Amino acid sequence: MKPMGAWGEGDWIAAIAVVVLGIFLALGAKIAIQKQPEFAGHPKGLYMLFFAEMWERFSYYGMRALLIFYLTKHWLFSDGKANLVYGAYTSLVYITPVLGGYLADRYLGNRKAVTFGGILIAIGHLLMTFEGAGGQNDPTINVFWAALAFIIVGTGFLKANISVMVGQLYKLTDVRRDGAYTIFYMGINVGAAIGTILVGYLGETIGWGYGFGLAGIGMLAGLVVFVIGKGALMGAGEAPAPLSKSREMSLYGIGIASVAVIWALVQYQDVIQTLLIISGVALLAYVLYESFKLEKEPRERMFAILFLISLNPLFWGLFEQAGGSMSLFTDRFVDRSGTPASLFQSINPIIIILMAPVIAVIWQWLGTRGKEPSAPVKFALALAQMGLANLVLVWGAQAWGIAVMTPVFLVFAYYFFATTAELCLSPVGLSAMNRLAPKFLASLIMGAWFYMTAVGNFVAGKIGEATGGHGGEMSKAKLLEVYELFGWISIGAAVLVLLLSPIVKRWMHLDTLKDEAPVAEKAA
Repeated sequence: MKPMGAWGEGDWIAAIAVVVLGIFLALGAKIAIQKQPEFAGHPKGLYMLFFAEMWERFSYYGMRALLIFYLTKHWLFSDGKANLVYGAYTSLVYITPVLGGYLADRYLGNRKAVTFGGILIAIGHLLMTFEGAGGQNDPTINVFWAALAFIIVGTGFLKANISVMVGQLYKLTDVRRDGAYTIFYMGINVGAAIGTILVGYLGETIGWGYGFGLAGIGMLAGLVVFVIGKGALMGAGEAPAPLSKSREMSLYGIGIASVAVIWALVQYQDVIQTLLIISGVALLAYVLYESFKLEKEPRERMFAILFLISLNPLFWGLFEQAGGSMSLFTDRFVDRSGTPASLFQSINPIIIILMAPVIAVIWQWLGTRGKEPSAPVKFALALAQMGLANLVLVWGAQAWGIAVMTPVFLVFAYYFFATTAELCLSPVGLSAMNRLAPKFLASLIMGAWFYMTAVGNFVAGKIGEATGGHGGEMSKAKLLEVYELFGWISIGAAVLVLLLSPIVKRWMHLDTLKDEAPVAEKAA
């Protein structure tokens, strides 16, 4: 270990992350041992889910911080191909919740689905520690593909279902719902920030296997929190009907079989593109089929859901450059004073940690006065700010000079606007899906939300591939050209969404939502 006097910026950042992690763990212990059913105005079950998701995101975002560098520096993919593989991986991470959500809705229940998913993710991170010699001719690369497959399928069982369980703790008309999802989103980003810093630091300074190994430890910690904290859920997430052991085992068998399918898919990105189109059309047809069987108001709520979901591909296609082309840009063209490039991905979750409570209070304050912007207006704000993030980076880098290293403050500016955009879309979208969807379709609709996020992640891979030009190697000028184009496209889309927002708000029929007791109250 280095003497403290020889520490660089990266060493200090990692040390601070360890201290912050300790503080959050102490707070979690305090909440766990208190006897009151609520803490800070929310049920204890919210905080149990907060910490379980925090550890899961620690593992996911920690690995994500290293993945583009692992692909280009260890497995020796070109920049364009690495961005495409990254996009394929992240898109599959978001498409598998459709399967996990469906199986949980019909058979397993959210709680068992989350537990099974956590086990698969932990296995995947264990396999990531096998590095081999590197290069695409090394047979160990097949272990790498298997690791990605386990993580993808495991996330499919975990991600949508743990989000649904948050909503089950509250009444439909409870004004705390958006605030609860924002607090939950803060938990996601505590894990993302600390995981990105610690996993990225170990991976880039000591060895890839150490970083990925720490990500696996984080997932195991999340699994332990979730299993031990079952009582705080007060019955939320249980199976819809009694489930025989043989049926339960067969469902887990489907999950294991899916790993083999994903192992093949993640290696062939063109096949994924075709499947996204086919399955997207099929999913849309099924949702519309179910929608037209509903009465007028719930049917129009489904139309509002589809409108909001349709905005995901553009937003996430731009936002997810953070783990791909933006990371390579930071590594090669930014004056970062020796700080590992992967650590810059922590800027986004750190800003969310600081801003999420503020945004939650603002939404709640406006809501109690009847002045809170509608979900479609918030989505328009998100698209506008994401476009601005791109343009600020482009204009700043061009003004500073293409031939010189870009100052680091422009990277911070990019992530600031991208993060405020995310806070206007992601937690709001999670809440809207859970609030507007019919109960019998709740997890499937949440899965559909993540499905369109998956499409956005694949789009991100294609945009990242475009920054590599025809030769596959990214240039600064080409990246700025692509970022500027999509910056203007995003702002144009924001204007269109704003114009359509009154119609979509009417479709939501918020004034006639019928309330029912949350699962926690029913179990009391």
